[in-house]
Amino acid sequence: MLDLALKTVAFVLVAGFTTAALGSSPAYAQRVIEFEEIVVEGRIQKPEAFYILQHANLNYEALNPKPSFLKELLETVEDDLF
Repeated sequence: MLDLALKTVAFVLVAGFTTAALGSSPAYAQRVIEFEEIVVEGRIQKPEAFYILQHANLNYEALNPKPSFLKELLETVEDDLF
Protein backbone atom coordinates (compact mmCIF):
# COMPACT_ATOMS: atom_id res chain seq x y z
CA MET A 1 0.00 0.00 0.00
CA LEU A 2 2.84 2.37 0.87
CA ASP A 3 4.56 1.44 -2.40
CA LEU A 4 1.46 2.42 -4.40
CA ALA A 5 1.20 5.74 -2.54
CA LEU A 6 4.86 6.56 -3.23
CA LYS A 7 4.46 5.73 -6.93
CA THR A 8 1.36 7.93 -7.14
CA VAL A 9 3.08 10.87 -5.44
CA ALA A 10 6.14 10.48 -7.67
CA PHE A 11 3.96 10.41 -10.79
CA VAL A 12 2.04 13.53 -9.75
CA LEU A 13 5.26 15.42 -8.99
CA VAL A 14 6.91 14.45 -12.29
CA ALA A 15 3.77 15.28 -14.27
CA GLY A 16 3.40 18.61 -12.47
CA PHE A 17 7.01 19.67 -13.02
CA THR A 18 6.90 18.62 -16.66
CA THR A 19 3.72 20.59 -17.28
CA ALA A 20 5.09 23.64 -15.48
CA ALA A 21 8.35 23.49 -17.41
CA LEU A 22 6.62 23.19 -20.77
CA GLY A 23 4.12 25.94 -20.01
CA SER A 24 6.70 28.54 -19.00
CA SER A 25 9.09 28.01 -21.91
CA PRO A 26 8.60 30.36 -24.89
CA ALA A 27 9.86 27.62 -27.23
CA TYR A 28 6.72 25.62 -26.48
CA ALA A 29 4.31 28.55 -26.78
CA GLN A 30 1.02 27.61 -28.37
CA ARG A 31 0.45 29.03 -31.82
CA VAL A 32 -3.03 29.79 -33.14
CA ILE A 33 -3.65 30.15 -36.86
CA GLU A 34 -7.03 31.43 -38.00
CA PHE A 35 -8.20 30.98 -41.57
CA GLU A 36 -10.80 33.05 -43.34
CA GLU A 37 -14.11 31.49 -44.21
CA ILE A 38 -14.39 29.93 -47.67
CA VAL A 39 -17.74 29.09 -49.24
CA VAL A 40 -17.71 26.29 -51.80
CA GLU A 41 -20.84 25.85 -53.88
CA GLY A 42 -21.54 23.08 -56.34
CA ARG A 43 -22.96 19.65 -56.85
CA ILE A 44 -21.41 16.38 -55.88
CA GLN A 45 -21.38 13.83 -58.66
CA LYS A 46 -22.51 10.45 -57.54
CA PRO A 47 -21.96 7.30 -59.55
CA GLU A 48 -25.69 6.60 -59.75
CA ALA A 49 -25.54 5.02 -63.22
CA PHE A 50 -22.95 2.55 -61.96
CA TYR A 51 -25.53 0.92 -59.75
CA ILE A 52 -28.33 0.97 -62.33
CA LEU A 53 -26.61 -0.46 -65.41
CA GLN A 54 -26.06 -4.16 -65.89
CA HIS A 55 -22.73 -5.57 -66.99
CA ALA A 56 -22.05 -4.46 -70.55
CA ASN A 57 -21.65 -7.05 -73.28
CA LEU A 58 -18.14 -6.46 -74.57
CA ASN A 59 -17.93 -8.67 -77.64
CA TYR A 60 -15.26 -6.89 -79.63
CA GLU A 61 -13.60 -8.36 -82.67
CA ALA A 62 -9.88 -8.96 -82.60
CA LEU A 63 -7.74 -6.47 -84.49
CA ASN A 64 -6.02 -7.62 -87.62
CA PRO A 65 -2.27 -7.55 -87.13
CA LYS A 66 -0.47 -5.01 -89.27
CA PRO A 67 1.92 -6.39 -91.87
CA SER A 68 5.59 -6.12 -91.03
CA PHE A 69 7.27 -2.92 -92.19
CA LEU A 70 10.76 -4.33 -91.75
CA LYS A 71 11.33 -4.31 -95.55
CA GLU A 72 10.58 -0.58 -95.80
CA LEU A 73 12.74 0.10 -92.77
CA LEU A 74 15.73 -1.64 -94.33
CA GLU A 75 15.22 0.28 -97.59
CA THR A 76 15.42 3.61 -95.73
CA VAL A 77 18.73 2.59 -94.17
CA GLU A 78 20.19 1.74 -97.56
CA ASP A 79 19.10 5.04 -99.16
CA ASP A 80 21.37 8.10 -99.21
CA LEU A 81 20.91 10.45 -96.29
CA PHE A 82 20.54 13.72 -98.25
